[in-house]
Amino acid sequence: MAHQILFMRLPHAHCIVDATAGNGKDTLFLAKHARSDARVWAFDIQEEAIIKTKQLLLDNQYQNKVKCILDSHCNIDHYIKEKVDIVTFNLGYLPGSSHTITTSAETTIQAINKSIQLLNGNGIITIVAYPGHMSGKAENNELLAQLSKLPQAEFNVGCWQMLNQVNEPPVLYIVEKKRGEVREGFASRED
Repeated sequence: MAHQILFMRLPHAHCIVDATAGNGKDTLFLAKHARSDARVWAFDIQEEAIIKTKQLLLDNQYQNKVKCILDSHCNIDHYIKEKVDIVTFNLGYLPGSSHTITTSAETTIQAINKSIQLLNGNGIITIVAYPGHMSGKAENNELLAQLSKLPQAEFNVGCWQMLNQVNEPPVLYIVEKKRGEVREGFASRED
């Protein structure tokens, strides 16, 4: 679902961030479907994740389009100084790796707040949260509380979740910044 939402935005996006590179699948999706002059940034705190992401990009010949950063997504503002059009988070732990290393509510909220500050007018943030494990449940609860407080005049915030699934399925949050600053060349038509 997150990919479907982002797919519609990628042709207009110049600066794109994968805040949780993981195994690189979301990073590859972003690089593959973004415009040729777009810049994609991929963050992860685990060297293993960055290595896997770089290899996947190399295997698919998108390595020149992505800057991989071995650092926490809460430091996004240390690296990116321009407005961003898309930020995506796929929270939790690195699939196929230790479940003890996971995203946390504290750093995720910091990263989202900084992403919101960097977000271009009409930009979007997607966040997939996993409440099926203990730290994921705490993170999801904090996300719901914080995102619900975003001012309606400035943001549209939505939530999508499967309702008939067992074991607390993932939750998709979508944050769209309403028009304000609109980057030249970015969709600016009044609807």
